[in-house]
Amino acid sequence: MDYRDEILELILKTKTNYGEIQTYIKPLSFYTAIKPTEFSNVMYEPSICVIIQGQKAVGFGNDLYSYDPYKYLLSTTYIPAKIRIEKASKDKPYISVVVKLKSEIIYDVIKEVGDFKIQNKKNIKNGLCFSELDNELLEAITKLVRLTNKPKNDAEFLSNLILKEIIYIILKQNGDLLKQYILEGNPENQISRAIMAIKNNFNENINMKKLSREIGISESLLYQNFKKITSLSPLQFQKKIRLEEAKNLLISTNLEASQIAFKVGYESPSQFSREYARMFGMPPKAHCSFLRDSINL
Repeated sequence: MDYRDEILELILKTKTNYGEIQTYIKPLSFYTAIKPTEFSNVMYEPSICVIIQGQKAVGFGNDLYSYDPYKYLLSTTYIPAKIRIEKASKDKPYISVVVKLKSEIIYDVIKEVGDFKIQNKKNIKNGLCFSELDNELLEAITKLVRLTNKPKNDAEFLSNLILKEIIYIILKQNGDLLKQYILEGNPENQISRAIMAIKNNFNENINMKKLSREIGISESLLYQNFKKITSLSPLQFQKKIRLEEAKNLLISTNLEASQIAFKVGYESPSQFSREYARMFGMPPKAHCSFLRDSINL
């Protein structure tokens, strides 16, 4: 049995529903689907996504990428994108593994390796990268997925070691890109810090002067580099964050749409409903029913 077959068997054995499946190993989740989908909006976290079976399209800005089980997607920061499942069926469901990457752990690995140098510093690129999935990385991911069969305490301890191994392998393949986002003094790191500041205070108005001062660049450069990395302006990015948070609250709580609107930072519930429908294709209440039905397929 090769690594993909083993991961496939482990996920199919443990899954209880379709859609996102969060394991008790916090950085590890699975995603399954039994039919192709239309494009939907997502917010990628710093992570790697590996398709085990099926095929997916990812839209970023004006670019469209398609990838399969022989590549992996690396997201170096919080990046808005559109995704579409292209190959999936009941007999061969789409199945992917997502491993979230914490900047603290990435920095620890860089520090332990002792290599802070960026060999080939290029112009600022967006925060998404597709790379060939080799056997070394696939083996490390398989080891992480195997932990879902272990007791929780064992899995939590061992997962930290395997996460470092995964990051070490990624650094060998995409070290320059990761370092530019993790190490201070690089424009990518400055924008990554701005992204985190907006994300952590998404329900508050953005003070661009204060934000640019905190990260040490001019307002114009902040705007310019922010758009290069995320394809959005800071205000557009904040709107995406607010609406994603609203979607999560709709599914996980019994709050009314108007209550959620105020909670995520909107002053007008009607504006919230319009922008929500524009992003997700249907009003909040209808989208909530649709998502809950999808989860319970």
